[in-house]
Amino acid sequence: MTLRLHRDVDGPCLAPEGSVIAIGAFDGLHLGHQAILSEVRQRAEARGLAPAVISFEPLPRAFFSKEPVPRLSGVREKAEGMTAAGIRELLSLRFDQALTAMSAEDFVRKVIVGRMAAREVWVGEDFRFGHRRGGDFALLQTMGVDLGFTAHAVPPVRVDGERVSSSRVRTLLAEGRFGEAARLLGRPFVIDGHVEHGQQLGRTLGYPTANVHLSERVSPIHGIFAVRIGIGDGPCSWPGVASLGYRPTVNEVREPLLEAHLFDFSGDLYGQRIGVEFVRKLRDEEKFDGLDALTAQMRKDEIAARQALGMNPILVDA
Repeated sequence: MTLRLHRDVDGPCLAPEGSVIAIGAFDGLHLGHQAILSEVRQRAEARGLAPAVISFEPLPRAFFSKEPVPRLSGVREKAEGMTAAGIRELLSLRFDQALTAMSAEDFVRKVIVGRMAAREVWVGEDFRFGHRRGGDFALLQTMGVDLGFTAHAVPPVRVDGERVSSSRVRTLLAEGRFGEAARLLGRPFVIDGHVEHGQQLGRTLGYPTANVHLSERVSPIHGIFAVRIGIGDGPCSWPGVASLGYRPTVNEVREPLLEAHLFDFSGDLYGQRIGVEFVRKLRDEEKFDGLDALTAQMRKDEIAARQALGMNPILVDA
């Protein structure tokens, strides 16, 4: 089933036969999100309705924040996750001044009912929406009686007694606790993107890298990492070392750059899509006194990464 992506508040009804919808930011599509999407898909199949999601770009918290806000997944990754979860219609609304000015009641009538023809609405227990966050689950229940839909709140998912949330996942990643973050996500944390041409400095230093620009996406992690890389649609299985940050020694840049060096790899990755799975943080970024000091540290990083990935350290000359 192909996912159809829509962006506008205005327009024709996207599900004339009716829909079962989930509403939320869905950053990272962690286990809590997956529980809601699974419920939506199952209910839609049982009732012969369209499984659908209303989400927002940029993320609401990023729109209101004066500082850059880290996020777990980009728009493309979110859409791919929705597709895998069996969602047919994704209304990814532009979160702008006009949307924030819309009352909760108007949002229900115009978007939930008018745009989506919702028959069931599924949200988290603490879901708030509309101007000044004036809408909540109780409002959905009340308005649903008159407008022909039922509202359902999904309790939070817990792992080892801990509530699963996007903010908790971001905290764990920032602390380098990738295994714990993966348990809440239901999968390892991966950043993917197309390989672009860079300055090719790594090649001259003996460490050619595949460069992925994050553009405006703010990563929850920075530093030097042991990683596994997937090429194209393949699994993240190729061992390597990666840096994610601003290259303070050679060229301070305004936007973060992900540079992955694949161990014992020869080939051209330009233009290909890669996924980088973060296994262990090795250190923070540092500014070194020249390229010789940088190269010596890169050698140490390679040894540490190979050991972290369970590779034979004999493969690397000390």
